[in-house]
Amino acid sequence: MLADHTTLRVGGPARRWVEADSEHALISAVAEADAAGEPVLLLSGGSNMVVADEGFDGVVVHVATRGIGGQAASCDLGEASCGGILVEVAAGENWSAFVDWTVSSELVGVEALAGIPGAVGSTPIQNVGAYGQEIAQTLWQVRTWDRQARAPKLFANADCAFGYRSSRFKAEPDRYVVLGVTFQLTQGTRSSRVRYAELARHVGVEVGHKADLVQVRDAVVSLRRGKGMVLDPADYDTWSAGSFFTNPILDADVAAALPPQAPRFDAGDGRVKSSAAWLIDHAGYGKGYGRPPVTLSTKHVLALTNRGGARAADVVALAREIRDGVAERWGVRLVPEPVFVGLSLD
Repeated sequence: MLADHTTLRVGGPARRWVEADSEHALISAVAEADAAGEPVLLLSGGSNMVVADEGFDGVVVHVATRGIGGQAASCDLGEASCGGILVEVAAGENWSAFVDWTVSSELVGVEALAGIPGAVGSTPIQNVGAYGQEIAQTLWQVRTWDRQARAPKLFANADCAFGYRSSRFKAEPDRYVVLGVTFQLTQGTRSSRVRYAELARHVGVEVGHKADLVQVRDAVVSLRRGKGMVLDPADYDTWSAGSFFTNPILDADVAAALPPQAPRFDAGDGRVKSSAAWLIDHAGYGKGYGRPPVTLSTKHVLALTNRGGARAADVVALAREIRDGVAERWGVRLVPEPVFVGLSLD
């Protein structure tokens, strides 16, 4: 059952399962399925996915490749031509473990992304971000398999079309298979500049200042754990797909119609980013809202959680209720962040 391979713990069976523990196995599994006209679902950490109760009528390719730095033949660790260190990481590596590796190796640049579940290869797709950092800030290049051209394709950072929780890989979800991601990091024991106010307060510095690298990583994990955003099998609040809705980017007139206390951040081009969590909470959907087996987290209103025995249909029903309620109250239609497989909110 795919429920056993997703952090939300919902999803039916796969018709066929392939464990791809090498790049060759990964490319071969996808290419063979494409040639046969068989649907393909790429699954790595399963942390950002809602799979239908009926499961997936095709081949699920589990991305289980490994390698950081010089640990695998396909990876490389060396000095970047413009300074810093280039580290290539296999797509199947655990993201949180990779961040811990960078901190223990005194490499700076992704420490504020600690504790995020999932695999490295998924991070460029969503342009994963948290606590003032995002993948686009340190990503050097992405190696992929182009399923249309049936050939390898390399993307530099500028070619990835990164935006808020978006990229060209997300825009073309069935085209590119991420094989490896190279990050440009710097050496040191001081963090990147801390740009998130809550994190800055936690480590005792002003916004825009640096702090001890280990302290920042530990603070981020602590903050995430307090919001139920660090996986814990014993804590139902972590049985989720993380933040279920993205923060909305609004036209100025829509943002102006919100109450004065609603969060507002400049999103460029005259647009305004607000807080999905604030909109949800102030539309009447507080922590713990709902009825088991699916409720909002008791720690954070952005997470829909499986309290045990939930089905995908239960998750979708609550998500739809919250989305529609926020739209009715505030005139803002929230966009879900997870990938839906075999179902949708519409």
